[in-house]
Amino acid sequence: MNRASDLLMAVSIGAGLNKNKIIEQAVEAMEELFKLAIMGEPLWQHNGNGGMETLNGFQYLREFGSFDATMEQIMRMVEVGEPQCFISSDCNCNFDQDVPSSFSKLNFEPLNIETSRETAFVEMNPMNIVQLLMDTKQWATTFYSIVSRTTLLGVILENVDGSYNGVLQVMSAEFHQRTPLIPARQCYFARYCKKHTNGTWGVVDVSLENLFPYPQVQFRRRPSGCVIQEVGNRGSKVTWIEHVEVDNRSLHPLFRPIVSSGFAFSAKRWIATINRHCQWLTTSTARTAPTTDGVLIPQEGRESLLKLAEKMTKNFFNNINSCSENVWSGLPQNFAAQDVRLRYGNILKVPGKPSGNIVIFTTSIQIPVPMEVLFDFLRHERTRNRWDLLSNQRHVRELVYVSNGENPKNRVSIMPVNSSPNKIEILYLQESYTDETGSYIVYAPMDIMAMSKILNGGNPKFVSILPSGFSIMPDKAPGQGDGAVGSILALAFQSVDRLSNKEYMPQSTLKIIDAILSTTVASIKDAMLFGIRY
Repeated sequence: MNRASDLLMAVSIGAGLNKNKIIEQAVEAMEELFKLAIMGEPLWQHNGNGGMETLNGFQYLREFGSFDATMEQIMRMVEVGEPQCFISSDCNCNFDQDVPSSFSKLNFEPLNIETSRETAFVEMNPMNIVQLLMDTKQWATTFYSIVSRTTLLGVILENVDGSYNGVLQVMSAEFHQRTPLIPARQCYFARYCKKHTNGTWGVVDVSLENLFPYPQVQFRRRPSGCVIQEVGNRGSKVTWIEHVEVDNRSLHPLFRPIVSSGFAFSAKRWIATINRHCQWLTTSTARTAPTTDGVLIPQEGRESLLKLAEKMTKNFFNNINSCSENVWSGLPQNFAAQDVRLRYGNILKVPGKPSGNIVIFTTSIQIPVPMEVLFDFLRHERTRNRWDLLSNQRHVRELVYVSNGENPKNRVSIMPVNSSPNKIEILYLQESYTDETGSYIVYAPMDIMAMSKILNGGNPKFVSILPSGFSIMPDKAPGQGDGAVGSILALAFQSVDRLSNKEYMPQSTLKIIDAILSTTVASIKDAMLFGIRY
């Protein structure tokens, strides 16, 4: 269905009249983006102590929409706080003088407005950032933790001098979080790049659903994107703006506060992701990387290890999100684990071993502890045997690690699990990463010979890997509501099951899935309840 929709959209944008409409809308969106980037209060407001910058709905409509006294009176009647829901500024409504009667006749869209702005320094020059955003393959590769699928549908305007200045292209994309319980967001949009007279670049997205007939719109990108300014020779100042409309009616209650606040898909998350990419580039090209004992990994081995870890983490994110290609089902109600989602992955084929179906299963729980406490517990080798069933009663140590960025907890590690001092039962590859928008711990068992080849510069493309792990996000946005910010933990595991197929999953497999999830959840909750000792 997605490919058919993409084809229809590509045909639609080819008409001359449609091209002119898209160009006009993109130019207006760029003007709005620059205004949003430079304006402050009262248009932008901080939500509580340490909260995000969000748009004031009234001020936005005054500045960018059709706004009169009648509209303002109606807006004050329908505003209810969080999430901020207000009428689309492009809504065609005729208002009577009698406000209550006209209010009852309005046809409101069930779309929540999510807005955020984040400004930060990025260690990349403006031209490289622009290329990263305008090249759809680079964009999807860099933001793989946010973008599930993207397709370039057509180029409306090209630039003749070889840069992206003035380029206007039409795209489709799906945006996700790291759990199947948050629906993916799909839309068609124009992406327009413009270099302004002072050397500042702008890259703006704006949805095209209002230009083409759609029976039901569940997600729209209002003018969103970034303004990029060069900062000496060191990098760029990036102001990122997210402004979207989304239907959150099918959202799982566990995630409603954090998603409806706008934090889950915020500008802060896009900035954090591009900074993580810059850190990865720096680490992969560094000359030396000490381990815990001061041992050095050769540069070729470090690059191969980092590429293998990236392959593992991408695989994990792709497997557990709710994009249209991932079809999830639930666990029957007579099992202990709650809110379980499971699906089949690709068939695993390893030379010399019988093939089998990959079963992916996940659940999410709320834990009333800060993200950093939960992250430290799950990533640390000394506490692994308190939740990992395969490490139970065994000794785990971190043999080798490569740090990624300034935070020493952000690292790629090799962890052997020993049943006796000289016997390695399991060898884990693990990547752990945290920033203010969320954390993850992804790991996979590795063949010892395969890991040896990687550390000597071997090609990670030829290594089979089956990742499992955890994704952590706050249970509400900073500054949102009363009380401390806790955590939402998503657990996801993969296993090879030679008894199942896409038409049938035996009861024995369902029982194993239930046991793994319920036991792991109970172990983590017990550890958080009774305290952690390292």
